[in-house]
Amino acid sequence: MKTDLTDTTASKINKALVQARRAIGTPAVGMVLTLVIVTDEENAYDALKAAGDASREHPSRTLVVIKRHARSPRDRTQSRLDAEVRVGADAGTGETVVLRLYGEVVDHAQSVVLPLLLPDAPVVVWWPVNAPLDPANDPLGALAQRRVTDTYACEQPVKELAARADAYTPGDTDLSWTRITPWRSMLAAALDQVACQVQGVEVEGEEFNPSCELLAMWLADRLDVPVRRTRSAGPGLTAVRMDTDCGPIVLDRADGSLATLAIQGQPKRAVALKRRETSELIAEELRRLDPDDTYASALRYGVERLKQGDGGDAPAKGERRAGEREGLAAPVESAAKGPAAEATAEAPVKRAAAK
Repeated sequence: MKTDLTDTTASKINKALVQARRAIGTPAVGMVLTLVIVTDEENAYDALKAAGDASREHPSRTLVVIKRHARSPRDRTQSRLDAEVRVGADAGTGETVVLRLYGEVVDHAQSVVLPLLLPDAPVVVWWPVNAPLDPANDPLGALAQRRVTDTYACEQPVKELAARADAYTPGDTDLSWTRITPWRSMLAAALDQVACQVQGVEVEGEEFNPSCELLAMWLADRLDVPVRRTRSAGPGLTAVRMDTDCGPIVLDRADGSLATLAIQGQPKRAVALKRRETSELIAEELRRLDPDDTYASALRYGVERLKQGDGGDAPAKGERRAGEREGLAAPVESAAKGPAAEATAEAPVKRAAAK
């Protein structure tokens, strides 16, 4: 059931929600959270579809905030709020309100959203595109317990990671981090199968993909070993190679769906590592609303501290740059499919177990 409201108010929208629920015979509110999506008209359809699919696992009230910028100075002074209320089959398993803001009300979106939040329910704000540099200090972000951004949608995603680290507040998260959850689980399981010491790691993936940097930073932060970032044609992450004193451990995914796990002394295994849809990523983020300390630690490690496959030298965790400390060699392999960088005898050797 859909209800269109033109030049309306938050009070009228709430009344329309109540009337729509009664009309379809579900007067009770069974939602577990409020999901606020801040986007533009171009990306609204995809974001709304992903939220609708995720609502099958997390019934929620979805508020889509679309800021419409007027073309003429006269129109910018005329505030208007249009709304589209969807309940029932048109809104998945929850409720959806599409809010289109015009004029001066664009700068006060929080005053429109606040009366529409579910009482005593957590709030999650998601920016599919054009996320603020400091989500926690954004007027809409300040209403939420969890703030979801996506650096993959930025013009310069790798540089955006540094800005996210500087402005990080507990509750911030990134869909680029969510995309590597299966990789982190598989690598942790592989290390649990061997009693070896990791000496160096190489993460291979397409250029301008922040998930590759985040995975490299996570490995460097947790293992405390040199990690090198090399580039490939993709799609996305393509391989992780870990040098250990028991032989290499390689997780290789060349086609974006099926990967091969190779551990020294064991038969090769095929594992499913398909690239997931946005709806799956959002559903995963909504399962836990507490701060992600592991993401915060990896993010703060810093992109600049990774070794680059083109010959760049950045220090490993707890070390200075190459040349400032005697005995630390940083070998570089230019081939995209070459072995992971080997640490010298003087390089730090840490246990493979996570901290």
